[in-house]
Amino acid sequence: MHVLVLGAGVTGVTTAWYLARAGFEVSVVDREPQAALETSRANGGQISISHPEPWANPGAPLTALRWLGREDAPLLFRPHADSAQWRWALAFLRECLPGRTRRNTAAIANLAVHSGQKLRALRAETGLAYDHLERGILHLFFTPEEFAHARGRVAELAAYGIVARACEADECVALEPALASARTQLAGGLYAPGDESGDACRFTQELARLAADAGVRFHYDTTITGLSCTRGRIDAVEVRDAQGRAGALTADAYVVCLGSYGRALVAPLGEKLPIYPVKGYSITAPVIDPARAPSVSLTDESRRIVCSRLGDRLRVAGTAELNGFDTNINAARCQAILDWVEARFPGAVDLTRAERWTGLRPATPGNIPLIGRSRIPGLWYNTGHGTLGWTLACGSASALTDLISGRRPPVEHFPFLDGQR
Repeated sequence: MHVLVLGAGVTGVTTAWYLARAGFEVSVVDREPQAALETSRANGGQISISHPEPWANPGAPLTALRWLGREDAPLLFRPHADSAQWRWALAFLRECLPGRTRRNTAAIANLAVHSGQKLRALRAETGLAYDHLERGILHLFFTPEEFAHARGRVAELAAYGIVARACEADECVALEPALASARTQLAGGLYAPGDESGDACRFTQELARLAADAGVRFHYDTTITGLSCTRGRIDAVEVRDAQGRAGALTADAYVVCLGSYGRALVAPLGEKLPIYPVKGYSITAPVIDPARAPSVSLTDESRRIVCSRLGDRLRVAGTAELNGFDTNINAARCQAILDWVEARFPGAVDLTRAERWTGLRPATPGNIPLIGRSRIPGLWYNTGHGTLGWTLACGSASALTDLISGRRPPVEHFPFLDGQR
C-alpha cells in the first residue's frame, strides 16, 4: 500500500517514518527545498510532556482580557473580517469550560506520555543527534498565587503517569544556577525531570534523511495546488514543481500534515477542519557566557515564554497571536522576548546576533490534534497540534500508523477520528 504524506514538517516526517517502518510504501510532498523549514523551523525546542493543559482553560478568558491593548501581550487577538477566525474564537471560549478542559487535558496527557516513550525508543534505535538534553523542564512562577496552583498540578500530572515536583525558589536555582540573578523575583517552580529539549528542525531533517535512506521518496520544491476527487474518493494530489509545471501525484492513501494550511486544501471536499493559525515568535542567539545561560529548559508561566539550550545557542520562544496567515515579524513582540532574555540572563548571549523567526502553529480550539480517518475514503489526518507539535509528533505518527493498519492505538481517552465527524 502506497501512502502519500502531504507536508514535511515534524508531523509529516515522523508520519512517513513510522509508516515506512510498518512496511508501507511512502512518499512525502512539500513546497520547501527540504524538511522542517516552516512551523518546525525554530520552535521553543521543548518536549513538554508535563504541560498537557491547553491554552483553552477556565482562566484564559480573564487573562486574555487583561492583556488587551498591549502590543507585547503573550496572547494577542487581531480581529479580521474572517468568519473562520471568529468561529474558532467562539469555539475556543467553549473549550474553556471546566469539563471540557479536564477532558482535553486528559487526552493530551495520555498522547504526550505515549509520544515520549516513542521518541526515546526512536532515539535508541537510530542514534539521532539533535542537540538534545535530557535535563527536564523547569516551569517558573513569579507570584505566590501561580505557585500555589503549581503545587496542585503535581498530583494531577501524577494521575497521568507524569513525574513532577514543586520546588521552592532556592531549589529552582540549585537545579539551574543561571537563575541566580532572578532569585528574588521567583516564587517557585515545578520541575518535570522526564521532559527534554533539543532542536526540532535538526531532529526532523535528520529523521528525513534516515527515512530517505529507508526508501521514503521526498518530493521537495513541489507545491500542492489541490486534491482530485472522483466518485467520492481522492485519486490524486495536484501539484506544481519549482519550474511552474503542473502534475499529479497518486497513491492508495493520503495523509494531511500541512499544519495551518490543511484546512483550505480540504474545504472544497466539504471537510471543515477546526484549525486556525496561531503565530508564535522565537529568537536564537549565540551563547557568549555558558555559566550564565541555562541548560535546563525553562518555561516562564507568567509570560508564556520558553527557552532551551541548543549546544552553543539559546532558543527563546513564546507568545500567541491570532492574525490570520500573516508571517511578518512584529518588532515589538520580538523585542519583548529579547527583553526577557536580558532581564533573566544578563550577559549570557549575544543579542546583537539574535536570529528572529516567526511561525504559524496549527491550533484547534481545545488543542486536541486531529488524528485519524476523514469522511473521504483514503484521506487521513495528522494535524492541528498547536503548541505541542514536536512533543506529540512521535506518538501521533505511531498512532496514525496503527489506525491505517487497522489497529487501535494504545492511547486511552483520546478522540481519534473515525470518519464519522
